[in-house]
Amino acid sequence: MKLARLGNMGHEVPVLVTDDGYFDLRGVVDDIDAQALTPQGLAKIRASVGTLPVLPDAAELRIGAPVTRPSAILCIGMNYAAHAAESGSAPPERPILFLKTPNTIGGPNDGVNIPKASTKTDWEVELGVVIGTRALYLESPADSAAHIAGYLTANDLSEREFQLEISGGQWSKGKSSPGFSPLGPWLVTSDEVDSSSLRVRSWVNGEPRQDSSTADLIFDVDYIIWNLSQFLALEPGDVILTGTPAGVALSGRFPYLKAGDVVDIEIEGLGHQRQVFGQA
Repeated sequence: MKLARLGNMGHEVPVLVTDDGYFDLRGVVDDIDAQALTPQGLAKIRASVGTLPVLPDAAELRIGAPVTRPSAILCIGMNYAAHAAESGSAPPERPILFLKTPNTIGGPNDGVNIPKASTKTDWEVELGVVIGTRALYLESPADSAAHIAGYLTANDLSEREFQLEISGGQWSKGKSSPGFSPLGPWLVTSDEVDSSSLRVRSWVNGEPRQDSSTADLIFDVDYIIWNLSQFLALEPGDVILTGTPAGVALSGRFPYLKAGDVVDIEIEGLGHQRQVFGQA
C-alpha cells in the first residue's frame, strides 16, 4: 500500500494512494501516525480497501509528509563507502548515529529556507525506514523486518559548518534547521519494497549529483534496526534515515545551495521530491 497525507500544513488528510486515485482514510484512522502504522493499524487500512470514498480534488492539494511527527528521527552517518571517502573519513566499523529534531519534517515539495548565517547548506538523498512495532534488544538482524511499517524518500538536509565546524562535537546542530527533513511523497508498506537494491538519485538545478543504490549501504536496513535496538527503543512511527551516497557539496566537487536553487531527489518505487530554496 501507498499511504500519504494531503492538505495544508497542520490539516493534512490521510489517504490511500492507488492507480485509481486518492481515497480518504479518515473513517478508518485518525492520521498516518504511530497507531495507524502498527500491524493492527495497517491491517485495518487493508481491510477497508474497496470501501473508501474518493478524496475530492486530491490532485490539487499540497502533499504533506506521509507520517505525522514521530517520537524520533534517527540517522545513520557515512553509510556509503564512497560518501565516507568524499567526507575525508574511513568507512565506519559500526553504525554512526545522530538525531534530527522531529519539527524538521516537511512535505516533499515544500519550500525550504537556507538558515541565517549559512554558507554550507547541503542535500542528501536517503532511504527512510518507518517503524511499525516497538524494537528493543532484538536477538539478530533477522528479527528486524517484523518491526518495519514501510519506507519513504527523504532528504537529510545539512548545514556543514554548523555540523562539523561549530558543532561542539555533535552533528545534530547542523541537521535540525526548519524544513531540513522533507519526507515523501508516500510511505510504501514493507510488503511491497525490497530495500536491498533501490536506485537513489539527486539533482541540483537539473544537473545530476548522486546516483547510487541501496545495495552499496555499508550497514543494511536489518542490521541498522538490530544495532540501534541494542541501545534504544524504536517506537511505532519513528523514522530512520539510512545514509546518503557520494555526490554532495561536502565533497568539494559542487557548490553549496543558495537561494533560488532547486533540488530534486528520487528513490526507485518510493517517489520524487522537489524543493525550491529561499533565504531565512
